[in-house]
Amino acid sequence: MAQFRFGLYEFNPATRELRREGNLVRLQSQPAQVLALLLEHAGQVVSRDDLRQAIWGTETFVDFERGLNFCIAQVRSALNDDAAEPRYIRTVPKRGYQFIAPVTQAGAAASLAPVAKPKRSWGTWTTAAAVVLLALTATGIWLRSRSEPPQVVAVLRFDNETSNPEMTRFGDALTDLLVTELTTNGDGHYKVIGNAHILRLPREQRDLSAIASSLGATYVVLGQVQNVGEQTRVLAHLIHLPDQTHVWVARIDRQVSDPMQLESEIAENVAKQFAPRIRKEFTAMPSHSRASL
Repeated sequence: MAQFRFGLYEFNPATRELRREGNLVRLQSQPAQVLALLLEHAGQVVSRDDLRQAIWGTETFVDFERGLNFCIAQVRSALNDDAAEPRYIRTVPKRGYQFIAPVTQAGAAASLAPVAKPKRSWGTWTTAAAVVLLALTATGIWLRSRSEPPQVVAVLRFDNETSNPEMTRFGDALTDLLVTELTTNGDGHYKVIGNAHILRLPREQRDLSAIASSLGATYVVLGQVQNVGEQTRVLAHLIHLPDQTHVWVARIDRQVSDPMQLESEIAENVAKQFAPRIRKEFTAMPSHSRASL
């Protein structure tokens, strides 16, 4: 896949790596997806709805407006771009965003070079047929696995256990970002629900059995935001609902200097701890058990 070059930057859409004069520029998964889509449609206006569909799909329930604003802000920060006087990304009011800098694709011409067709022997055709048969078999297995209902992970609203009411907003944003990160890391092995009314109820009204039955959830994520000295502690619990046992607990202590950046970092950290454990159980189950979920 050809790399995009613009200004001092180079972006690899396959690895989603952004480099400035050869040096790697940190860019998280979803902002990188946004940049990739804008570069693929350079010069065109990409609507906010198209970005939502591409990044979050139709089965992820989050406050995507806030999430997309964060992604655009992160991309602009990585490119040292200014929304007021943009060099790379222009906001088109009520429509979307447009990548306005000249873009070239390294290696694009090479991919169009003609390839000589070699003469094929009977052995070559036999090998080719075997490869095609193997590919078709693998495709059939893949399609059957994709048709099986995935597990459902429900993400409850993070509880603000501090005395600061402002941390409620921090916890809500963290909840939405975690829904997004879990979906991104799930690779289609499970669905994530985060905005159902039953998940936003106060702690004293929560009923894990009701969540399991009404949403068909196999896992639930419970979160807490606490004060520990001068730091903020975030606890996230991954609970297996059928037996209500803890699978994993993530604990992160940080100073809150940039809430938006911290929300994203914590959500990414927790998702990377939880997602492999959910996927591991799913892939270890026999297909007839998975189909019954």
